Amino acid sequence: MKLNPFMKAGIGLTFALIWSCPTLAAMTEETKNFGLDVKITGQSEDDRDLGTADGGDVNGVGLDLRPWVYGESGAWSAYAMGQAVTSTDIIETDTLQQSDGAENTDNGDRETKKNYLAMREFWVGYSGFTPYPGEVLKFGRQRLRNDDGQWRDTNIEALNWTFDTTLLRANVGIAERFSEYRTDLKELAPEDKDRLHAYADAAYQWTPGNWVGIRGHHTHDDGKLDYPTPGEASDSLDKKQNGDISWLGLTADSDAYNWRNTNTVNYWGSITGMSGDRDTVNPLNADGTAPAQAKRSDDVDGWATDLGVRLRLDPHWQVGAAYARASEDYEQNGLESNRSNYTGTRSRVHRFGEAFRGEMNNLQSATLFGSWMLNDEYDASLIYHKFWRVDGNKPVGSNGIDAVQNNTDDVTGAILSSTSLPLNDGEKDLGQEMDLVVTKYFKQGLLPASMSQAIDEPSALVRFRGGVFKPGDAYGKEVDSYMHRAFIDVIWRF
Repeated sequence: MKLNPFMKAGIGLTFALIWSCPTLAAMTEETKNFGLDVKITGQSEDDRDLGTADGGDVNGVGLDLRPWVYGESGAWSAYAMGQAVTSTDIIETDTLQQSDGAENTDNGDRETKKNYLAMREFWVGYSGFTPYPGEVLKFGRQRLRNDDGQWRDTNIEALNWTFDTTLLRANVGIAERFSEYRTDLKELAPEDKDRLHAYADAAYQWTPGNWVGIRGHHTHDDGKLDYPTPGEASDSLDKKQNGDISWLGLTADSDAYNWRNTNTVNYWGSITGMSGDRDTVNPLNADGTAPAQAKRSDDVDGWATDLGVRLRLDPHWQVGAAYARASEDYEQNGLESNRSNYTGTRSRVHRFGEAFRGEMNNLQSATLFGSWMLNDEYDASLIYHKFWRVDGNKPVGSNGIDAVQNNTDDVTGAILSSTSLPLNDGEKDLGQEMDLVVTKYFKQGLLPASMSQAIDEPSALVRFRGGVFKPGDAYGKEVDSYMHRAFIDVIWRF
């Protein structure tokens, strides 16, 4: 099994940082923090392509083993987590894994496999800059995450400083993806190549349980563009866009993403502006000749908002509603998962549907939900979503639907080529969805508090996550009536 240079460097850096430095070498001896996360995932998915292509179904079971080691000595800490996955079909054992993140290429450099090895995280931390226990500087591949999951929720190489106290929370850092550190994904997605992220955020608790904040993010993408050559087939990994884009946002919430809070009314709200410039490669002319201009430059601007309220009916039951809107040219920064605890339970749920998995791009959504928790043993969320396009003549972001339009041979009926299914002009109705997430917890884990960014759950659980999506008029009448995606996760931490 051949490892690319970045994977070799990452694995080597992991062991070098943890054991070759005398200070860090003593960590595991002092704290004995090591273990193994075992995850078994069953996935059932039908009609991701909405019936527009053969296949499109997933039915399988996967085993995901994640050995980890953590240590600390004085102000220093270090952490590493590996991963070994084997499955009967190509399934998602990881909620951070974007379902559209693996493109099929001629050389297979980004083709997801049933079996693979990976390095999820490897970092060194230092918390000696201030006396506050919630302050730490981390360097290496690490989990970056904010509460709503709409700005950061991914594993990426970064230098990140976090300051977390009772009244003030802040993050500042830079990040860039150099490799997936997986044996099957040897190449980065085009949008990740040579893309540097710089970010900062701060939130202040102005009155007990109520926070206001500001956050910013900038991407500098100077990756080399791949221009099409007449007579040569293009590769899906060719880089077609680069540029510089900035986001600036304001937030306010009642600690609503903290499932432990007991507020009768919880709320959250955010508004974000985006501005920048982008260079885009022009395609070949219809006759296969090179275009007069190899690329075009455009200004990009947009805005987005996410609002929600949740009412606690009694110690076990909550109900709520949410609304989100992103302008036709708005886009997210590429580090998001859109998963959060907005329903008020410990289980993190996709903000725009477990099946549809919408993105903040030309999207408007209305959401109603109810949730239930019983002590530390059970929780459940039932969610209804309705989706529209903001501009009925522009595409919309979703990494849960991959409907295609086939070009077939008139004589044989063979498929000559496939492209993404264009949405019907003027039709804004994208569809609606029902989600159900139910979890049974078995026992609490005794993990270091400083590992909370990397590990979300207690020691053992069984969870069902599922969504049924009904396409709207924007998809036309030639697609299937429903699609579904469902998972059963069994997790045990040794």
